[in-house]
Amino acid sequence: MIIGFGFGSPLTALLMLILTSAVSYGLFRWIRNSRWDRTPPEQRREQLRRYYYEQRELARRMAREFDLSDEEIEQKIDDELRRR
Repeated sequence: MIIGFGFGSPLTALLMLILTSAVSYGLFRWIRNSRWDRTPPEQRREQLRRYYYEQRELARRMAREFDLSDEEIEQKIDDELRRR
């Protein structure tokens, strides 16, 4: 979020808005790039690989669980309504 306050003439207000947005963006980039956990690229690659394999397995499991025909969907709806 960029917040800029300007007082005085419209030109001064615009310049203050541009200045505050530049400062906000600079702080954002500085904080984003100065992470405390400087993990090596190989380790980060392994973490990402593990994450994507887990997500793929989750997607496959959910596809098996929710790959239903119209009749199975209607049956599930009926079962849920009966439970209430």
